Amino acid sequence: MTKDTHDHYTRRDVLKRGAAAGAVALGSGAFLASPRAGYASADEESSQHPKRGGNLRIGVTGGSTSDSIDAGMYISQVSGLMIYQLYDSLYAFDKNARPQLSLAKEVEHNKDASVWTVRLRDGVTFHNGKDVTAEDVAYTFRRILNPKKPLIGAVFIKKMDLKGIKILDKHTLRIPFHVPFAQFPEVQATYFYFIVPSVGYNPKAPIGSGPFEFRSFTPGQQATFVRNPHYWQSQFPYVDQVVITDFADETSQLNALSSGQIDLAASLSGSSIPLVKAAGGTAQIADGMFYAPLAMRMDVAPFNDIRVRQALRLVVDRKQMRDLVFSGHGIIGNDIFGYYEPTYDHALPQREVDVAEARKLLRRAGHTKLNITFIAADVAAGALRGAQIFAQQAAAAGVTVNIKQVPVSTLFGPNYLHWHFFQDLWAYNPYVLNVENDLLPGGIFNGCHANYPPYTKLWGKLTRTVNPSEQKDIAHEMQRMEWDGHASGNIIPYFIPTIDGIGKGVFGLTPSKTGNYLGGFDLKTVWLG
Repeated sequence: MTKDTHDHYTRRDVLKRGAAAGAVALGSGAFLASPRAGYASADEESSQHPKRGGNLRIGVTGGSTSDSIDAGMYISQVSGLMIYQLYDSLYAFDKNARPQLSLAKEVEHNKDASVWTVRLRDGVTFHNGKDVTAEDVAYTFRRILNPKKPLIGAVFIKKMDLKGIKILDKHTLRIPFHVPFAQFPEVQATYFYFIVPSVGYNPKAPIGSGPFEFRSFTPGQQATFVRNPHYWQSQFPYVDQVVITDFADETSQLNALSSGQIDLAASLSGSSIPLVKAAGGTAQIADGMFYAPLAMRMDVAPFNDIRVRQALRLVVDRKQMRDLVFSGHGIIGNDIFGYYEPTYDHALPQREVDVAEARKLLRRAGHTKLNITFIAADVAAGALRGAQIFAQQAAAAGVTVNIKQVPVSTLFGPNYLHWHFFQDLWAYNPYVLNVENDLLPGGIFNGCHANYPPYTKLWGKLTRTVNPSEQKDIAHEMQRMEWDGHASGNIIPYFIPTIDGIGKGVFGLTPSKTGNYLGGFDLKTVWLG
């Protein structure tokens, strides 16, 4: 037994929708700033001491009338920002995108990780003063997995044995799975497992255990939360109130930041960096793990030929694309996801542009004059520009790429699993979840129609493996299969950077490697000077 201790939705409904609404990268006309331009100086931060009080005003874009503050309904980054203020989960991602114990103080599993025992922290209360108990955790899972109305997180814990959950005492429960599930901690740190009270939960006026309490919410317009004076992390939060306002566009958002109407502007484009600086603010630039792959459907011609897939990966000049789209910001990709994951194989050779080899592969595949259509959408700032650059780069190898632009709602609509070559978008998920949903037969977002039996077999082995070293070895073997094109039809040229505008006198915001804006939605550490 090992132990950790610590003092039916559409593609658009899950993380992709959140990413499409809020993952704004540096635009094609981005200002080329030095790395230091993205961060407040250490001297400036150290000269101040955290202060309590004040009203933190935040400006976002991408909100809509469908936004929700239901703990189980993360459907956009705007919803995510609000949900993170109101609730806590058993685990949470730290700034390095690693799962850390949160409401849980101790978690154990049996030999094959098919049964997990969770012990909660003592003394944690909901906003109404009620203790957070094991029954609340069990209720939360039952609510998510309700067969009549499953919530989004049901996709990732569908093998949980709800009937077998046993309450051992007020703060302890045992959770069985029908199969070994070694990735329970990583899954619980994701976006859908915030704990709610088992009695009286109202998602329209919710009660959670998070750093802020609900006061008001008008979808697509504004939300107001106030400091939870009994938060279990007693040093947080610092501010008395948070007001989140949705703006129609980035221009109005920037104007509000420049005029002092808001203190933080979330998810800006690169061209806004000099404007933020000119107004006396700071542009915080974070390299995260959101990515926008060019996805090839592997079961239809010409992409069912691995030589074609390999050739199209080789026509991409990744550095040139990253520099043109992001002005040098962001991480160059290597066609596998999860750059900061512990299991990411950094030893794989970085794929470089090789037009001659691409031509050779295409000639051997019988496609000396390949003509293909690419379905593009404005899923994130820079996505369309990236598609245009790809078409230009592919032309050097004799490949004609016809770009067909469609609305984001069309891209992720009923035809999502039927496109042959298309723009995709993924928010950060732990490696095993990305694999299950993107690269396995039956995966709900397997737009590539990937189906490589040796890879699928390794995935099953990975979910049953609890030793971190062995997990890494298995994941590296899988990633080699993704990299060489047998198990994946994704071209991942880069990972998308996020930019937040920080106004004068605002401190304590630190970047997150998840790719979620405003420090991974972490407002409890922010204070006003």
